[in-house]
Amino acid sequence: MSIVSDLKMYARFGFGFPAFLKRKISVPEAEAIVRERLLQREENFLRILRVGIFGHEKSPYHPLFRHAGVAYADLERMVGDKGLEPTLLALRENDVYYSFEEFKGREDVVRGTKTWRVEPHDFDNPFMKSAYYGTTGGSTGAGTRIYFDLEQTIARVPNQLLAKNAQGLHGKPLGVWRGLLPSIVGVSNLLGGALTGDIPLRWFTPLDRNDTKPALKNRLATNYIVHAGRFFGAPFPIPEVVRYEDAHVIAAWMEQTAKEHGACALGAFASMSVRVAVAAEERGIDLSRCSMTMGGEPPTPAKVAAIRRVGAEPIFSYYFSEVGAIGMGCTNPCEINDHHLMTDALALVPYPRKVPGMDIEVDAFNITTLISSNSKLLLNVESDDYGVVEKRSCGCPLEAYGWDTHVRGIRSFRKLTGEGMSLVGSEMEAVLTETLPRRFGGSPLDYQLMEEEDEHGFTRVSIIVSPRIKIEDEAEVIRIFEQGLARKNEAAQSMTATLTAAGTFRVKRMEPVVTAAGKLMPLHLSKLQGTKKEIH
Repeated sequence: MSIVSDLKMYARFGFGFPAFLKRKISVPEAEAIVRERLLQREENFLRILRVGIFGHEKSPYHPLFRHAGVAYADLERMVGDKGLEPTLLALRENDVYYSFEEFKGREDVVRGTKTWRVEPHDFDNPFMKSAYYGTTGGSTGAGTRIYFDLEQTIARVPNQLLAKNAQGLHGKPLGVWRGLLPSIVGVSNLLGGALTGDIPLRWFTPLDRNDTKPALKNRLATNYIVHAGRFFGAPFPIPEVVRYEDAHVIAAWMEQTAKEHGACALGAFASMSVRVAVAAEERGIDLSRCSMTMGGEPPTPAKVAAIRRVGAEPIFSYYFSEVGAIGMGCTNPCEINDHHLMTDALALVPYPRKVPGMDIEVDAFNITTLISSNSKLLLNVESDDYGVVEKRSCGCPLEAYGWDTHVRGIRSFRKLTGEGMSLVGSEMEAVLTETLPRRFGGSPLDYQLMEEEDEHGFTRVSIIVSPRIKIEDEAEVIRIFEQGLARKNEAAQSMTATLTAAGTFRVKRMEPVVTAAGKLMPLHLSKLQGTKKEIH
């Protein structure tokens, strides 16, 4: 992106920021917006097709529709005859989709005799809301949008507000443990909170600028948003560094805030929330009137148990960065990983696909955006997740708002492969987060897998164990790990036996590696290429 484009992008944001801060969205208004979008799903879909795809000559979907021999008039007729989801399924069956690997620009797109490549930025929305609704004569043009665009924030907030209201979080004192730009989650909490009155009281960040060394434009953007917000009347908190090992600082703040106000909520990734809970348990801090809103990682029974042991209530959400909220946690779930699908904002069609490197099929999620102010326009674009999509009555307030479709049992099929290893999935997670902590002590935060190539090019899988865990015999860790894997099914037994014979497993005493955003993933990939070590 050129300096001129950057300046235009940030100028547009800066000029619109004061008016944005004056905008307020109430629960009744949010409910009215969602209900209207639910009623107009098919109309909104066709509008995006007409303007953002068929009306945009550089749209990455043109070659897909040419290959399938489908014109806009055909789609209009299909939606009228079949409905939205059946139309999307029919398109998927006719190869009108982008796989997760294609969408990310990691693989060539092959349809019939044609081959091409796309990049994530090809899916950027060329127009924003005004062009779709004609209020400016459609003259917006294909400008560059900032990745936390104000129009997009306004469009996403109704879903977030209704979820908070249903989950009893609206109006509660809130703190967030989120990163700085270029990670957008922390800033998004501020912007969304400004519209609903749920501005965080404290913004804790696990890494400071010396750790991440953000670009100048990101440092300036963070400072502008915080200080301009304060100037225009939004009491945005100034970021405070609280490192992972100091999670007790946040736990103590939550306890004190709950004493003063009767309640407190924390927004963080799941593993970071567990850090706060573990620190609270170690120091006898009571979080019984607190909630922890969590996303970014699938909730596991072990993580949930760690949070509930200190009295806190875990509340889940399911986000896809290119879309925003896909699902909001059901308040009467049939399992811990059970969400209401945000069907006013998107359509989700599960479709079987083979997991790369394995003879396994999963029902991968194909996502289509229905909001014209979303920064990306997705049409049957795969996420790297799969799970169960079903209509079910649960009696929860989210259902009363019109969201009657559930998505549950969500897992990432990409983590099943792990650069050739097929260990990562629900089976591996159970061994890491339950079996090993139960046998050797500690919490799910103390264990991780790291796949490495050694100096000979052989693949090794290190079982990362925090040095804080006392272990007399490291071979026992490997034995328990292998037994836990082999116990799952015949395929796992065969795979484990092969890896054991190859001497693939070893124990490494170090702290598990977290991502720059603060996530602790079950599999951390590390490669050796010559003498240079690359961490992904």
